[in-house]
Amino acid sequence: MSVLLSDVVSGSAVGLRGRLWRLSASELRAAAVSASAEILRLEAVRVAVVDELSMRPDDQVIASRGVGAWLAANTMLQIRDGKKIAAHGAALRPFPAVAARFDDGDCSFDHAVLIVAFCESPPKGMPEEALPRCIDLLLAAASGVEATTTKVRNVIATLERIFESDKIPPAEDDDRNELRIASTLNGRVVVRGDFDALTGEMLLSALSNLTMPTPAPDGTPDTRSAAKRTADGFTELIRRYLDCAKTGADGGQRPHVNVHINARDLAEHRDCAATPAAPDGGAAVSDLDVGHMPWLGPLSVSQTRLLGCDCFLSTVLLDDHGAPLDAKPGKRLVTAEQRVALIARDRGCAFPGCTCVPAWTDAHHIRHWANGGPTVMNNLVLLCRSHHRLMHRKSGFVGKWVIRIGVDNKPWFIPPPSIDPQQHPRSANTTFKT
Repeated sequence: MSVLLSDVVSGSAVGLRGRLWRLSASELRAAAVSASAEILRLEAVRVAVVDELSMRPDDQVIASRGVGAWLAANTMLQIRDGKKIAAHGAALRPFPAVAARFDDGDCSFDHAVLIVAFCESPPKGMPEEALPRCIDLLLAAASGVEATTTKVRNVIATLERIFESDKIPPAEDDDRNELRIASTLNGRVVVRGDFDALTGEMLLSALSNLTMPTPAPDGTPDTRSAAKRTADGFTELIRRYLDCAKTGADGGQRPHVNVHINARDLAEHRDCAATPAAPDGGAAVSDLDVGHMPWLGPLSVSQTRLLGCDCFLSTVLLDDHGAPLDAKPGKRLVTAEQRVALIARDRGCAFPGCTCVPAWTDAHHIRHWANGGPTVMNNLVLLCRSHHRLMHRKSGFVGKWVIRIGVDNKPWFIPPPSIDPQQHPRSANTTFKT
């Protein structure tokens, strides 16, 4: 490192801009990387010092009502930032592996905060012995120059879906979905929504090709902002829907969402603690048994199985390294002819008392096809999305309702003891049979 380069990294920034012209491009890049590493080092030093001071406060700290407020009062930090530093130092104490990586400068402040937050409030279905492996996965995603907040959040979301419990993850809880459309005083319309990950995946997939920058005929680059392109794409999406006048076909194909998952994971959900380790003994995110959506990342096995009941299936054969060896032509699990027959038999959602029309139903495999259940009429039943989710996963109801095909070749529903202690079979809904 040259004398000037060393001075750039360790010296003051006063008058520095007037001397940087003497550095080559490679030296400027080296200075930027070195300065960034120094910032990480000093950040870890500050967190450690502030945490130690919080455990041994003197009169000045006590008078400032906490070490965070004292730090803000004696630096250019805001109070919220000072308190965040103090809280982070305290949060690192129970997790020495995270603290060590942060102190080494191999994990940023923000990434360490995300990891500690996960460790403090792990998924309810996660066994205590799985925490060290989860920390390894998170630190692997948060370490090195390739680490991004998106990667860390993706691993957290994946782990939350692996350790499923009766409680539906917030990202998959469609009961929280909201869409508000209101007109303004000047005649415009404001749209504001909050959707689950699956709905968001459908929306992003539908808008993908409609929001790409489009050069003018003379080659001039598209000058529209990303927000403007999204608005134009949404307008075009609505226009195409109305022009085609397709409000849903009972027996049609619905290629709205692409979900990727290993066949063995779809057939039987494995415990993360039993997952084979990576060849080098470390943890690999690719080992985790969840579905994956191209836009929004991980999807729980339960939700993936729900979608797998009535989907267009493509099979790709992979080698031990995950490289494709062969791809088989896609096939639809429930054919259009079978769906027409199901509509003729069930006349909508078959669940007792449900009034949902056929166009709003899925074809559910009574015995899941990934577990050997055939795609035949005596293993299929029409269910609305709410009751379909009830059969796959719903808080307090997982696996408690049983569906059987009776001697009349029609579905019968056996309720859980909490609803009917005698568990008398209930016939399929007859609302639409009049």
